[in-house]
Amino acid sequence: MIMSYLELFVIAVGLSMDAFAVSICKGLSVRRLKPRHNLICGLYFGGFQALMPVIGWLLGRQFESLIKSIDHWIAFALLVLIGANMIREAVKNEEENLNDSFSPKTMLPLAVATSIDALAVGVTFAFLDVSIVPAVSMIGATTLILSAVGVKIGNVFGAKYKSKAELVGGIVLVAMGVKILIEHLFFD
Repeated sequence: MIMSYLELFVIAVGLSMDAFAVSICKGLSVRRLKPRHNLICGLYFGGFQALMPVIGWLLGRQFESLIKSIDHWIAFALLVLIGANMIREAVKNEEENLNDSFSPKTMLPLAVATSIDALAVGVTFAFLDVSIVPAVSMIGATTLILSAVGVKIGNVFGAKYKSKAELVGGIVLVAMGVKILIEHLFFD
């Protein structure tokens, strides 16, 4: 199965929505926004969103032969679970308590937390035999850009777009999971 660049971009946008939402919150917490704030968020979130699928892909490759017959179900389940969780978080709409620090001590846990779903998508990529370099390049670059923009949006507009971003990201991931399952069941 070959995944198109458009499909990779759609997945990249869906995955980046958690980082985008947290970036909006970081922008909310900053009184005086500086370009380095945008760059720090973009690099942390984009870097981890690119790294985690590689780790997941490597893990998935190790177990690919054992579960090849059900890989489409695993891909479907992972994407739907990740997407449903993002939708649940968007609907729940709890307030995030983020400080205004951009130090590694603050940013590292946020970057890891927002990229865990990318690890699972990396496993899915291994099962679907997706070329990992273009995939992680697109995911990392998309997340870097959206995170940098998210800081500015949060600083200017406030929390208005946070839950909408999570909701859109969740819907996109669920839709991609359903598409993978339908393609495998009916067109393989």
